[in-house]
Amino acid sequence: MVARVATVAFSGIETIPVDVQVQVASGAPAFAVVGLPDNAVKESKERVRAALAAIGLSLPGRRITVNLAPADLAKEGAHFDLPIALGLLVAMGVVPGELVERYVVLGELTLDARILAVPGVLLAAMAAIAQARGLVCPEACGGEAAWAGDARSFEIVAAPTLLALLNHFKGAQLLAAPQPRLALTQTSGYDLKDVKGQETAKRALEVTAAGGHNLLMVGPPGAGKSMLARCLPGLLPELSSQEALEVSMVQSVAGLLAGGRISRQRPYRDPHHTASQVALIGGGPRAKPGEVSLAHLGVLFLDELPEFQRGALEALRQPLETGRAVVARAAAHVSYPARVQLVAAMNPCRCGYLDDPGQACGRAPKCAVEYQTKISGPLFDRIDLHVDVPPVRAGDLSLPPPAEGSADVAKRVAAARARQRTRFESLPPTNRPRSNAELDGQALEALAAPEPAGRKLLDEAAERMKLSARGYHRVMRVARTLADLEAINVPTRAHIAEALGYRRVQLTR
Repeated sequence: MVARVATVAFSGIETIPVDVQVQVASGAPAFAVVGLPDNAVKESKERVRAALAAIGLSLPGRRITVNLAPADLAKEGAHFDLPIALGLLVAMGVVPGELVERYVVLGELTLDARILAVPGVLLAAMAAIAQARGLVCPEACGGEAAWAGDARSFEIVAAPTLLALLNHFKGAQLLAAPQPRLALTQTSGYDLKDVKGQETAKRALEVTAAGGHNLLMVGPPGAGKSMLARCLPGLLPELSSQEALEVSMVQSVAGLLAGGRISRQRPYRDPHHTASQVALIGGGPRAKPGEVSLAHLGVLFLDELPEFQRGALEALRQPLETGRAVVARAAAHVSYPARVQLVAAMNPCRCGYLDDPGQACGRAPKCAVEYQTKISGPLFDRIDLHVDVPPVRAGDLSLPPPAEGSADVAKRVAAARARQRTRFESLPPTNRPRSNAELDGQALEALAAPEPAGRKLLDEAAERMKLSARGYHRVMRVARTLADLEAINVPTRAHIAEALGYRRVQLTR
């Protein structure tokens, strides 16, 4: 007899069905796990043996073979513990096989038979629904799984221990169906009311939030670049239900859903400039998502931009353009969603005081040339708005707080985003962008074309500024956002002029 239990393996945010086959046959006592298991899966036999002993069961003194099919797919992670244990229990006649076959199973076992949380439960729940099965998962992940479907049509068994799971199957104990859990809203504590001066940068930040654009701030140390960036999450609207599910899928496979709770807040990631290319883009032995994917539909803030490794910055070019981060390895080819708003900050030179007459740079202009050229032209071209952030004057610091704070700006941003959604309804659902920053092709010309005077100004400026085709289109997108903030249907010459003003900071080349 061969017992069979369904589970899944993960490839990015996609699931691959895995059939756990357990056979107890005559022969010398042995316990073998085959089917390309990694070390964590190979060690599962010891955890399973100890967990069964903890509930008063012992393995039969026969040859036990566990096959993880398909055999040519690498199996990674400790979530195979529970399906292997249930397969053994079916093969030993403790649990009916037809009952276990109704579920997709995953969970890690401890030596005392507790079931620990594992990454990817949300994805496994969605796979179970697609297979018309229920889900068996750790109790700590039940709230996460409950977001995948309606409890009336999708059965979730979230068990704290292996013994509680067996009692549930036998009818001696009823495990309550888990409820969806929503994480508490956490504020960053940063508000535009706390920013003195920097009106141009505040305006650029509002445009960035309203259109989903990328932003680069250049200024000396202490000018407020990092503080402005941390104010951006307070301007962005909450994630929709579908967007929250998308973000949570990435966080689930990365094991970042604390307590199985899903958040409606947009992600905000700010890796240190020592982060490697793998940390930013993703990869490693298990091809995990990087910062650019963990910030999907949110903000990726890169402070001290030129201090990042050149290869790591160049690797960002594709995700910024396509909205996906592809991790290609000899043993794996994984793709993660990565539609982010890149917000970057940098000093004008290494010492930071290039244009400050009171603290003049001692190596100018060579210091600025060496520092600024660490950012390649193609990466620079992918940033929609470039704004100069001058030093804050002492007189500005003594002024009263601004009358307008993040809540006031967030209302205008929400109104602009609502106008965009209404406009995008004319596009096919399969090609419908989320913001002006994603407009492309025919949709860009149809929905963001400026009035004739604005088009003339744009064409003339493109020649003088030597704008690339990408830069030309990004000016159109920013102008469309500026028009949305004023509730104007067609971008005007004034909108094009302002968008061109954001296009380029005078970096030394």
